[in-house]
Amino acid sequence: MTHDHSRTETDDPMLIAPDTARALLQGAPWRRYAVLGDSIARGVGDPTPGYREIGWADRVAESLTAVNPATAYLNTGRIGATSGQMLDEQLSRVLEFRPDLVHLSCGGNDLFHQGGDAGRLRANLDTAFSALAGTGAQLCVFTVADVWDSDRMAPMRPMRARMAELNAIVREFAARYDALLVDFWEHPLRLRPDLMSDDLIHFATAGHAVVATEMIRALSARIAMGARTA
Repeated sequence: MTHDHSRTETDDPMLIAPDTARALLQGAPWRRYAVLGDSIARGVGDPTPGYREIGWADRVAESLTAVNPATAYLNTGRIGATSGQMLDEQLSRVLEFRPDLVHLSCGGNDLFHQGGDAGRLRANLDTAFSALAGTGAQLCVFTVADVWDSDRMAPMRPMRARMAELNAIVREFAARYDALLVDFWEHPLRLRPDLMSDDLIHFATAGHAVVATEMIRALSARIAMGARTA
């Protein structure tokens, strides 16, 4: 993984400062934040010089806690988890946690191999979204970024069509269940040469920092929307 050593977490133009994050999240109504799914939910990624070694979800939880220290956080994400395993091993734990803000990131492992069953994935995600929405929690999701254009990503290019299919499913359920959707498919982050970890699957920690920033901005917009409709 190459890194632009002229850029660090303190001067990355795609990031917001911690005090800005706190300002954006003022008035956040959420006190119980849960994340479930696969390695992306977990926050897996190689370290980037100049950035803290912390995943996107932990960063979001940190910012929510800075605004309200009573915030509780649960992350059940597991490396390699399929949507079926997420249902079997994680959903009940998250429901028992009684979240009022919950992020679901799952499905890539279902489609990672040729012939992955998109129909089963759609059914499993529908089950999860329905159960989580039934709690009254604010649901959150994001799409996969289109990272496959560079020469470095050429070995993984066969994944592009399958991840586009996953994104279509995620967008469909976000609309159906009024989930907060952050769409990274065309985000300029995707063009950074140091974005991907050496496995060419996960963002490095600099990428996680940008994901957290975009999630916080989206949450802030939802807070403002709630204030307008209250």
